[in-house]
Amino acid sequence: MTKHEHPHDGQPVAERGQPLETARAAMVMLHGRGGQNDQMLTLIDHIDVTGFAYLAPQAANYTWYPYSFMMPRARNAPHLASALMAVDALVKRVMNAGIASERIMLLGFSQGACLASEYAARYPRRFGGVVALSGGLIGADNELAGYDGGLDSTPVFLGCSDVDSHIPVGRVHRSADIFTELGASVEKRIYPGMAHTVNQDELDYVKEMMGNVIK
Repeated sequence: MTKHEHPHDGQPVAERGQPLETARAAMVMLHGRGGQNDQMLTLIDHIDVTGFAYLAPQAANYTWYPYSFMMPRARNAPHLASALMAVDALVKRVMNAGIASERIMLLGFSQGACLASEYAARYPRRFGGVVALSGGLIGADNELAGYDGGLDSTPVFLGCSDVDSHIPVGRVHRSADIFTELGASVEKRIYPGMAHTVNQDELDYVKEMMGNVIK
């Protein structure tokens, strides 16, 4: 596979927290459009739970896919497929280190939240948790179907503003419904008038999810 076909291959992964080899759980943290992986790691100051390894991959050219997540998926090829492969490779690395999938959390913000959501829906298994902070499933409206497999009561949290200029609230509702159909345990919180950001209520809930994973 060429670099053109897999642009995110070989990108660096920033790591903090417990070393993966001795960690009891892991969180894969996915940055937003134009972001950097070390920016995602700043969230750790607000959510850190002892025993977690934190791994934040970097997107090539700071973007996981070029167009809106609401566009037909083919418009974001090959970048979207490459991004999903990059996340899958990281999840497999964590599992190969001895951490079972039910102790792996996926967390993303904005474009990274969309990627975390899409990965969980396309590669379903019992995860420790899936956190989409201002994001939802990827594709045109008529493409949000045909997901196979089940999430086996995976806790899924979707938090977003009702007036987010990047993430239509209807897509958050639709994503929550699809995750429920896939067997996830969904918590959806819509915040009136909030900017495109992360708030304290979301961070508190994520930390609670993490505590449930590690206990």
